[in-house]
Amino acid sequence: MANWRRFGLDEVLAHFQELEDPRSSINRKHPLASVVVVALIAVLAGASGPTAIARWAAFKEELLTAVLPLPNGVPGKDVFRRVLMALRPEAFQACFAAWVRALRGEAEAATGIERPTLAVDGKTLRRSHDRKNGLGPLHAVSVWASEYGLSLGQAACDEKSNEITAIPELLKLLDVAGAVVTIDAMGCQKEIVETVAAAKGDYVLALKGNQGTLHQAVVDHVLKRWDDDFAGEPIGRRQTVETGHGRRESRTYIQLEAPKGLPGFESWRGLRSIGVVVSESVRDGKPADEVRYFISSLPVGPGAKAFAHAVRSHWGVENGCHWTLDVTYREDESRIRARHLRENMAWLNRFSLSLLKQHPGRDSVAMKRRICGWSDDYLMQVVSGSTC
Repeated sequence: MANWRRFGLDEVLAHFQELEDPRSSINRKHPLASVVVVALIAVLAGASGPTAIARWAAFKEELLTAVLPLPNGVPGKDVFRRVLMALRPEAFQACFAAWVRALRGEAEAATGIERPTLAVDGKTLRRSHDRKNGLGPLHAVSVWASEYGLSLGQAACDEKSNEITAIPELLKLLDVAGAVVTIDAMGCQKEIVETVAAAKGDYVLALKGNQGTLHQAVVDHVLKRWDDDFAGEPIGRRQTVETGHGRRESRTYIQLEAPKGLPGFESWRGLRSIGVVVSESVRDGKPADEVRYFISSLPVGPGAKAFAHAVRSHWGVENGCHWTLDVTYREDESRIRARHLRENMAWLNRFSLSLLKQHPGRDSVAMKRRICGWSDDYLMQVVSGSTC
């Protein structure tokens, strides 16, 4: 008997039992939960849309009918397409909530990190537009737990500028208590700060011209104190040096108490510190320097360790999530245009990436995904969270 027959997916199926079936009851041959789980497993193995999901399922019918309730065999392309087009993305994603919480708990136990960085950032699927029907490309905001390699949630918005309204609603759906939320300059908004603080989380937000008065006041304060090396002021300072791939980069992190005289100080709930990061790099023999400013609810700590960690960890959403989705999943090339279908596929991509990240094997995500396509045993290990 094949090893994969040991794996039961009852716990996986349970996450989708409460999902309302959008299909007509007439000629309904395949349980909704099984259709969703097949789609997820197929994406793990390399599928990128309903046609590929159905083709993979047809080749793996023996496996799928052994581990899932599929009394009428595996569904066809039209079933997957209709289901993923009809399911409301909010309801679809909500069914993964308990699974995500379990994965987060396991990751916390495995890493020992109780205060994760939740990096919030948006990504546009550039080829998902449908000009004929007036549909722009999908822009989705994601929350990525950088230390865990785990996507906690996603919210679609029409364009990048709408991130400002999408982010607070997304954060309200998640457990951010005790975590450090990081967002680029567009997310430096009072409503977002209020949402994070109300949920008992902390924040580190990049500061640029969209908060022009506050940004200039922070710059002026830092430059004024820089000349006397911040004498007499509580300060956290940290320096790192990284080399590799033809570059050398040193970063200096400086964290100061937020002056109460900053414009609108009282409006930024929980504001306790300001920070500056000076990056000096040499890439292929050419210097490239950058100075970035931040506001934060983190207290000034020795060595600015927590501040520096949050700033660096924010790039996990770009390097560990978005880059992988583009390069390994080829997401930026997707021509899926139906609104709900493209949102649901985007979430399946992010969640399957999270499952691959949790697998302890040392192979790259691209290689793990290939192995899922090659080995039924390995595939069942990834989806069930087992390594036996």
